[in-house]
Amino acid sequence: MDDTSDDRARPAPGASPADPSPAAPRPPADGTPAASGRPLQIALVGHTNTGKTSLLRTLTRDAGFGEVADAPGTTRRVQGAQLRLDGRPVLAWYDTPGMEDSVALLDYVDRLAGAERLDGPARIRRFLDAPEARGRFEQEARVLAKMLECDAALYVIDARDPVLAKHLDELALLAACGRPLLPVLNFVRAPAHRAAQWREAMARLGLHALVEFDTVAPPLDGERQLYARLAMLLDARAGTLQALSDQLARQRQERRGEAGRLAAGMLLDIAALRLASASDEPALRAAAQDLQDRARRREQACIDALLALYNFRHEDYDAEALPLTGERWGMDLFHPQALKDAGVSVGMGVAAGAMAGAAVDLMLAGVSLGTAALVGAATGGLWQSVERYGQRLLGKLRGYRELSIDDAVLRLLALRARRLIDALDRRGHAARDPLRLDEAQTDGDRAWREGKLPPELKEARSRPEWSTLNAAHEDTPRRAAAVRTLGERLSGADGAAQSA
Repeated sequence: MDDTSDDRARPAPGASPADPSPAAPRPPADGTPAASGRPLQIALVGHTNTGKTSLLRTLTRDAGFGEVADAPGTTRRVQGAQLRLDGRPVLAWYDTPGMEDSVALLDYVDRLAGAERLDGPARIRRFLDAPEARGRFEQEARVLAKMLECDAALYVIDARDPVLAKHLDELALLAACGRPLLPVLNFVRAPAHRAAQWREAMARLGLHALVEFDTVAPPLDGERQLYARLAMLLDARAGTLQALSDQLARQRQERRGEAGRLAAGMLLDIAALRLASASDEPALRAAAQDLQDRARRREQACIDALLALYNFRHEDYDAEALPLTGERWGMDLFHPQALKDAGVSVGMGVAAGAMAGAAVDLMLAGVSLGTAALVGAATGGLWQSVERYGQRLLGKLRGYRELSIDDAVLRLLALRARRLIDALDRRGHAARDPLRLDEAQTDGDRAWREGKLPPELKEARSRPEWSTLNAAHEDTPRRAAAVRTLGERLSGADGAAQSA
């Protein structure tokens, strides 16, 4: 198995076999696929606009593969992509054009065969040699030619559509190619889908092995189920398909673990962030604004890294629903409504901070809760720690203030990071609507809202050298261990924030 994180599916060089013209390579005369030494070849076939390209985007984790549009017939040629195992290509996917006129084509194929007793592949090859394969039925000819070359095919179905005669004729033509066919029910999350009707129709045609796989929001085990069904149909290649499925599952776990570590690094950076300020009100205001800006930029950097990790683009998330840029983002991170929406309460640091000096008292009366919480928590947190740190800290407090981020803001940052990781982990690369975070609160969220802060964040409070946002940053082994442990809390299934 490849142990690199960049072993996602890659477009195969020259993997767009061209038109089935006379100059193009023809399927073997006996209708069998090529020798087994080459990668397993699987075509995605079906009617127009059923989500074939979308399915391939999700299976290859490549949101830029092919062209997707609501209009039918968007894919006009065969396009391919490969998956690798141990650094070598083992599976080639082929996206084919949609079949548009199967009713007329089936009649034409029957007329060509006449009274001869030809088997299915021979009937299809006769059609491919006919003039209409380069004329009226050119698009369908590309699909059937690729079917004869491949080892199997996925028949992609829009489960929202009714079962019509054109679909049954498509299946008759595809079945005539003599290749294993696995129906894939797409859009099964739509409220008006007809999955039960399609299952019954497939069973009547003898296609009892099928799989539901919504390309926009695939089930967590959907990919494994698809490969398992393919292995049933391709017994000789079952070992390869199982190994590939295991690798993809392992890569998914590794991505989620890395996502947790990215979020943990962000939280530790912000928790350990310290800014020194004189005690007068203008200096405190300026330092508080600087501290907020640094925290905003650090969260944005984490968001960008998470999107890149999951191979999504910046435009794949909704800036309004996910307030991470501009004025709205800045307001929400330090605004009381953001804390209220997340169920986070402002801690005692604000009240304690208000008792730490007259400058903070003035600020609490004249600025937003966001700045008050920020400065109050900083001075209050230090004030509450006098007994622990003794005269050294008191000496610092006589000359200047050290500002830091309030616990409530850290909780909000953790909740937002966890929800984003969950959303990216469940999002298919065929999704076209901007990503929106799930507002539903989980047990793991409750731990971050109400439980004690993890010990890694508490320790970061007293270790400003842990923050890459501070001038004297040190990447110590202890910080690296804290990133790993906190990352497990953030990426785990329960997301528990409390220490054991």
